[in-house]
Amino acid sequence: MKREHRCFALFSGGLDSILSVLHMQNLGYEVLPIFFSTPFFGSDKVQETANKIGFDLIVHDLTDLHLKMIESPKYGYGKNMNPCIDCHGLMFHEAGRLMKEYNVDFIISGEVMGQRPMSQRKDALNAVGKLSEIKDLLIRPLSQKLLIDTLPIREGWVIKDEMLDIQGRNRKKQMKLAEEYGIDFYPSPGGGCLLTDAGFSHKLKDLMQYDMMNRRSIEFLKVGRHLRLNDNIKLIVGRNKVENNLLNKLAQDEIILQAKVFPGPLGIIQSQEKLTIEDIKLTSSILLRYNSKVVNSAIVQYGKNFQLNDEIEIEKMAEEKVKQYLL
Repeated sequence: MKREHRCFALFSGGLDSILSVLHMQNLGYEVLPIFFSTPFFGSDKVQETANKIGFDLIVHDLTDLHLKMIESPKYGYGKNMNPCIDCHGLMFHEAGRLMKEYNVDFIISGEVMGQRPMSQRKDALNAVGKLSEIKDLLIRPLSQKLLIDTLPIREGWVIKDEMLDIQGRNRKKQMKLAEEYGIDFYPSPGGGCLLTDAGFSHKLKDLMQYDMMNRRSIEFLKVGRHLRLNDNIKLIVGRNKVENNLLNKLAQDEIILQAKVFPGPLGIIQSQEKLTIEDIKLTSSILLRYNSKVVNSAIVQYGKNFQLNDEIEIEKMAEEKVKQYLL
C-alpha cells in the first residue's frame, strides 16, 4: 500500500542505512536517500552501493558548513577528530533545510540505539535531534519502538508498531533482515570517515593550528608524508609514483620540487608567505632524504605551474634531523 507521506533518508552506504530505506519502502513510503559529502567522507563508494541496490541517491556537498563546525563542535570529539554528534546534527539540520525543496514530510536515518558508544547512545540521539532543530520530524526505523514518539508517529504518518526495536552492537537482527531483503553484501559499519583515523587527525590539527583549514589543504592531507618546517611552511613528499601523480594533480600555485637527475619523490611546498632561498634549501635537503638514489648531494629543480626552471645543489639531510619535522 502506497503511503501518503514522503521522507528523506540520511544514507551512509552502511547496512543500517540500507535496511532503513528498504524497510520504509517495503511499508509503501517514497524514500529519497541523501548523502552529505565532505573532504573527510566522499560519495564514490556510497554511490556505488546505492547503484548496486537500485537507490536513486541525492548527493549534497556539506563542506563549507562542516569545516566551520569541526573547528569548535558543541559536543566535542570522539577518540580522534571525529565530532560525531555535531556532524550528525548538522546533516539532519541541512536535510531539514532541504525538505521543502524536495517536498518531503519527515526524515529517517539508520541509527541504532546503543550501537556506537559516542553518537548512538539514547542521550546522544536526543542531542543530535536538538542540534538539528528538527528533532520532532526524525524517525529511526530500526530503533523507533524504543524511542520517544515524534510528530510523524503522533500524526499517524508512521505507525509505531511497524517500526523495529533493534538496539546494541550485535548485528544479528540486521543480518537476518538483510537476508530477507536479498542483500548479500555487508558494507563496513561506520568505515570511511577520515576523522576517525589517528594519523589523519594529527595532520588536521596542524592545519587548524596554523589557520590552513580549507578544501585544498585537506585534500593534500590524504597524500604523502607531511612535514611542518615552521609557522609558515609545510612540505609534502610523495612516497611512490602513484602519490607523485596525485600531488601533481592537486598542485596549483604551490612550488614543486624534484631531483634533476635522480628519479624519485615529488615535493610540494605549502606556504602562507613568500619563500626565501633558505626555505628552498631546507625543503630541497629534506626532499633528497627520501630519494634512495641520492648518496650525498644532488641538484633539485623547482618552480610553479610545473615549470621547474630554477635549480639548487644541496646536500641530503641526515635522517635523524628530518624526524623533527615529521607530522
